[in-house]
Amino acid sequence: MEDKKANIIATITILTLLLVIIAARVYLKLSKTFYLLAGVDVSLILAVFCFLAIRNRYNREKKLLESRYISEGRELRIEYSFLRKVAGVPTKFKLDDLEEATDGFRIQIGKGGSGSVFKGVLKDGSQVAVKRIEGEEKGEREFRSEVAAIASVQHKNLVRLYGYSSVNRYRFLVYEYIPNSSLDVWIFPGRGGSRRLGGCLTWDQRYQVAIDVAKALSYLHNDCRSKILHLDVKPENILLDEDYRAVVTDFGLSKLVARDESRVVTEIRGTCGYLAPEWLLEHGISEKSDVYSYGIVLLEMIGGRRSISRVENKNKKNGKKKKKLEYFPRIVMEKMRERRVMEIVDQRLIEAKEVNDEGQVMKLVYVALWCIQEKAKNRPDMAMVIEMLEGRVHVNEPPDSKLVVVDLLAAAGGDDDDDVDVTTGVRRVVEIPRLHIQRERHFRFPSVCSSLVSPVSPR
Repeated sequence: MEDKKANIIATITILTLLLVIIAARVYLKLSKTFYLLAGVDVSLILAVFCFLAIRNRYNREKKLLESRYISEGRELRIEYSFLRKVAGVPTKFKLDDLEEATDGFRIQIGKGGSGSVFKGVLKDGSQVAVKRIEGEEKGEREFRSEVAAIASVQHKNLVRLYGYSSVNRYRFLVYEYIPNSSLDVWIFPGRGGSRRLGGCLTWDQRYQVAIDVAKALSYLHNDCRSKILHLDVKPENILLDEDYRAVVTDFGLSKLVARDESRVVTEIRGTCGYLAPEWLLEHGISEKSDVYSYGIVLLEMIGGRRSISRVENKNKKNGKKKKKLEYFPRIVMEKMRERRVMEIVDQRLIEAKEVNDEGQVMKLVYVALWCIQEKAKNRPDMAMVIEMLEGRVHVNEPPDSKLVVVDLLAAAGGDDDDDVDVTTGVRRVVEIPRLHIQRERHFRFPSVCSSLVSPVSPR
């Protein structure tokens, strides 16, 4: 705008000086005064032209410099974005930036016990999932746990944290966007006969997911500066990328443990059906608690059903129907004894003729049952689970177990449906009744599990 004004003023000045010369020629003829006045006017006109030339050159150089700075700034932003992703440096976002990225938190892609998740796009073009943590005290605790656990870890099977935002009572975590939703969408049929987004994972894809999750948990347990216990391993917290590879997420209940600590005592946290027996017996938790949850998820992937389900049971005396809990691991144990493991495989895979290797099914069942042993010391660690899944060691048949403790733990959430998420069917733990803990404190394990056993044969 200033350049335009300067050009207009210069043009008017030149025209005015030319008019003065013409008027002087008419009135003064070719007198000495005319030549003097004409010389001054021509000098002024040349000065104006010089001013315009210098100004235009200055403006060109200024625009080139600004263009270079803008280009360098864009490159710096891209470079910083790249470094942030590679080095895992979390960014502190402004609330306005997140509102702009998510278009006012318009597209909700998930909802869990700790808050809602929205899809967004950052200024550098990165697609993100913005988790809004809700609740005051509980939300703050989960926010701190999640940032502390995931901020510095780097593994291809763990979700990447791009940044966070904490303004007054609002707390947000910004993660990379994983396109294919969570594992539960791909292994469980729709509730009530309705079709769900997603589909049915093939057997090979499920086997690969099992390996991916095992590697993620092994990294958390063994390769970080402090051991990280996830404490909420379940299908809803396992995402699938564009190649259907697993990415473990949601560290809101996680706990950092020093390397020299074998067990820690903490309040009960997690989801009913995935909690290890040591929660109930108050023996303290360890990385083996994650191993137990992993074993339950493994069984659910094999069977395409929840570990705990409600089935109608008809009373023979009065004919009334009553819902009771059915525990899938117990069914698996019985089928294993009878050598009929193919009957527990997801029927959709059987009908599609996806599963042809009964030996591989048996191996996966063995691994899962080793992982859910009632005594934590009998469970393999996640590094050993990887060895077993990848076929580097032979997997022994797991010992028989009555699964009494885990039956009680599965039912600890109560008989009503008030705490059940209607979209996922998962019961979130709020409080385990004290009665169960007192009753089971002196529980004796079956004799078959009384001694330390090994899931693999010696080389």
